[in-house]
Amino acid sequence: MMEADSKKESREDQKSDEGKEVKKKTRQDRVGVLNIYTTFNNTIMNLTDMSGRSLAKFTGGQSTKQDRLKANPTIAMFIAQKIAEEAKDNGITGFYVKVRASTGQNNPGPGTHAAIKSLTRAGFKIISIMDTTRIPRGGPKKKGGRRGRRV
Repeated sequence: MMEADSKKESREDQKSDEGKEVKKKTRQDRVGVLNIYTTFNNTIMNLTDMSGRSLAKFTGGQSTKQDRLKANPTIAMFIAQKIAEEAKDNGITGFYVKVRASTGQNNPGPGTHAAIKSLTRAGFKIISIMDTTRIPRGGPKKKGGRRGRRV
């Protein structure tokens, strides 16, 4: 009987050790806003926090010195890698992506898709992608006169 009581006590001790609440640090997902401005001449990426404070800004000209390559998808991937490093330093795990093209253009520049794809490969969560391209609504008279511009 004493052996049975001692076994019960040892089991209770184990339960009390296991029953302790262990405080684990829950990692909160920090989210940032990534503004991508792509034209057919350049790619500009600006990382901000949710309040709008700029954390990092990189352009095509910082990655290459050749003007013809600034809007290249490969250069956009290099810019996205720099943005990813800055985001990891600031503890950001996800992005709201805002893509903007030149005013009046139908499509953004060639670097947009490559940049977003490289960010997902880097392990970031893309929450949403929004197109914020400005649309002209009238504006001043176009150049060329009544008969249009003749080449």
